[in-house]
Amino acid sequence: MSTILCYGDSNTHGTLPLIELGQFARYPKGQRWPDVMAASLGPRFDVISEGLPGRTTVHDDLVEGGRRSGLEVLPAILGSHVPIDLMILMLGTNDLKPRFSVSAAEIARSLERLVTEARAIVNGLDILLVAPAPVLEAGVLRDIFEGAEAKQQALPRHIADAARRQGCGYFEAADHVTVSPVDGVHWEADGHRAFGQAIAQAVLSRVQMPRGRP
Repeated sequence: MSTILCYGDSNTHGTLPLIELGQFARYPKGQRWPDVMAASLGPRFDVISEGLPGRTTVHDDLVEGGRRSGLEVLPAILGSHVPIDLMILMLGTNDLKPRFSVSAAEIARSLERLVTEARAIVNGLDILLVAPAPVLEAGVLRDIFEGAEAKQQALPRHIADAARRQGCGYFEAADHVTVSPVDGVHWEADGHRAFGQAIAQAVLSRVQMPRGRP
């Protein structure tokens, strides 16, 4: 069996588009993209979903709290799930919040930091870097993501360059899903379905069943 770790934020968690700040709801199991991907891959793949709303690449969030830095908790998460054959890494959306004051290039560099940290823990780990779907400044999250639309324009290019430098796979979410106009960040159910099915094909092209494992 091949183990796939999905490491991300609220869209990996399956958070529904927000109508009111602070009131989070989650798609049922089976509708979230990691579950859709798992169903597409079949029983010889063990898909582990590690999504946390508000998770950043490397930044502590003094507003939201709750250990939101992806770098801080990554060692414990990797250690909990080894052996891992592939990590799907989709972070960077929350870094676009003006409270972090970072550029698209710095977000990509932060993803590279996560890649090197992960490989220091799991030697030779294969990683698929996903450029998140572009956000819209809309709904109840409009002010929280103020300026994000302009900042993110160069983000896919920088993440693609980071993937090339680190020898990672690259996948662009925007080719398969768009954010909901309700809040400009989270995905509708049909987006989870389309993305999960599409990324399953990318996984199949990268992962071969390891010898000696059932």
